[in-house]
Amino acid sequence: MAVQRRRASAIMAAGGVAMIAIAGIAWLGGLRLNLTPSEPLGLWRIVPIDRQVAAGDLLFVCPPPGPVSVFGLERGYFRRGSCSGGAAPLIKTVVALPGAHIEIGAAVMIDGVLLPRSRLSPVDGQGRPLPPWAGGVVPPGHLFLHSPFAGSYDSRYFGPVPQAGLLGLARPLLTFDP
Repeated sequence: MAVQRRRASAIMAAGGVAMIAIAGIAWLGGLRLNLTPSEPLGLWRIVPIDRQVAAGDLLFVCPPPGPVSVFGLERGYFRRGSCSGGAAPLIKTVVALPGAHIEIGAAVMIDGVLLPRSRLSPVDGQGRPLPPWAGGVVPPGHLFLHSPFAGSYDSRYFGPVPQAGLLGLARPLLTFDP
């Protein structure tokens, strides 16, 4: 009986080590698992970007450290992860580049044009107040990010993010919409 327990323990330990090794290799290879509804759930890859970022690019980006990350983590909008503010990278679409003028009202206007599916919510899913960003011009070195998911916590609420947090393009590998 003791031999069987030791064998079972050894097999479980080896399996655990193998899973950690696979996860480490996947992480180093730029693979990420998205478990948030802002984009399809599943396996994604971070692809290095070898050109200027453009409006419409779907990116992996770190939320800025400081108040944005603290607020997002406290409220559960962000998962914990490897970004410098302690949050996991986000998958968001670039909708405005430096110099664009952003107006925040019931929805988002970029240079006078309504951003589709950008209606703001005054409260989050738990009924807590969700203050919007004040609006203004996207500063140099920053991007205005959006997700069409109604409950997304994005630049509508926290404003433009530094391009320094850009990890690369987000490419779905094995995903599904819930």
